[in-house]
Amino acid sequence: MQQKDIIKIRVHDGIVGLIYLGSVASADQFGISFIWIAVATAILQILSPVTKFCPVYTILNRIMPDSTPIQNGSKDKY
Repeated sequence: MQQKDIIKIRVHDGIVGLIYLGSVASADQFGISFIWIAVATAILQILSPVTKFCPVYTILNRIMPDSTPIQNGSKDKY
């Protein structure tokens, strides 16, 4: 695995973590209905290995074209 691929995975994990934290902070500040953002993110993460689709990786694949595409909908090793 190339260094660029490792960076892409770490950026993905950071973005998803920020979505979770932002959802919990928003739910605390504005009301429990914001927790659905965390639920939707969790559902996407659970379905991602089956569907091979992740919105964050779709964006990162376009931003970082010189790295290996990850979760791009094909049956690659990723």
